[in-house]
Amino acid sequence: LFRSGFGFVEGPTWTDDDGGYLLFSDIPNNRVHRWSPDHGVSVHRESSGNTNGNTRDGGGRLLSCEHSGRRVAVEDRAGIRETVVDRYLGKRFNSPNDVVVRSDGTIWFTDPPYGLPSDGAGRELDRNHVFRFEPRDGSLCSVADDFERPNGLCFSPDETRLYVADSSDRTHIRVFDIDSHGRLHGGRVFCSVVPGVPDGIRCDVDGRLWSSAGD
Repeated sequence: LFRSGFGFVEGPTWTDDDGGYLLFSDIPNNRVHRWSPDHGVSVHRESSGNTNGNTRDGGGRLLSCEHSGRRVAVEDRAGIRETVVDRYLGKRFNSPNDVVVRSDGTIWFTDPPYGLPSDGAGRELDRNHVFRFEPRDGSLCSVADDFERPNGLCFSPDETRLYVADSSDRTHIRVFDIDSHGRLHGGRVFCSVVPGVPDGIRCDVDGRLWSSAGD
């Protein structure tokens, strides 16, 4: 433990730049923090759009899912931040949650309603999707829409499978096969997290799946 006192932390992502450092989100306090072995904790970004999940693309840029911003944003190495995508079929996202990037450059992210008011005010989409965005042509497609609360997601090491956590009463992680066109097939339950609930997930280099539990 290097520090306590945050509101609700999420989205850890590491880079080897500048000697190596970790970025992570504090969602309710609307910040992204930075930690390094030499300098400890500092504020990387204020007014983060209540960022949740973070990851790096192949060029080292930071991709973030913003709850209140209702978008996926990208920050380059100079700190310039802009929208990647914020709408599906002309409708605003719910509150993008977690994001991963495939080696072909496509951006995959989940969109549950956690960042919306409990009464659903302001909601424009009637489902909670898993999306795939193609930066080369700007196309966005829903690859799955039958989740209660799609949350953490990750690829297998060979990128032939996608795992997605459903952080609802279902408390399970599903696994899909990915075809050559980037479409998902299958979707069987890979494992259940009982007691607790899955949230962020990642595969290690040996293909083992690691999940938070919340129990």
